[in-house]
Amino acid sequence: MPTFDIVSKVDAQTFDNAMNNAKKEILNRYDFNTSKSTIDHDKKTNQITIVTEDDMRLKAIQDAIISRMVKQGLDSNSLDFGKETYASGNMIRKEISIKEGIDKETAKKIVAKIKASGLKVQASMMDDQVRVQSKSIDDLQGVIALCKGEDFGQPLQYINMRN
Repeated sequence: MPTFDIVSKVDAQTFDNAMNNAKKEILNRYDFNTSKSTIDHDKKTNQITIVTEDDMRLKAIQDAIISRMVKQGLDSNSLDFGKETYASGNMIRKEISIKEGIDKETAKKIVAKIKASGLKVQASMMDDQVRVQSKSIDDLQGVIALCKGEDFGQPLQYINMRN
């Protein structure tokens, strides 16, 4: 029976390249010449920590990260911007987490949307992905088109198409 999986992943190497390019861009900008801004990417927890002096610089760093992600072909919807907190002195700290995997609520929305479409497919949640099965490959391609047309708040990839 033909199947495929709906997942949400970010290519680690491509993302690392985008982060390195964003850091270089920030370090070379004139308005960051005397800044004490830091950008740290923890690969184990998939979190970016930005520490800078003011909101303008924080916004510039975020824009640089997003623009470099887009240039590398990554979807910026995979970033989850947390709240700004005040670090020591006049510094602002912001935690940005990278969404990996599909959470339960998003998976329920995807499965409900697929079932409401009327296509003859079976969708089931498996850990952090959704598996879709059908007797017809055309129905599976219809599900992919349906999911691409809908916004679920995070980027989706369609992998492991099997016959």
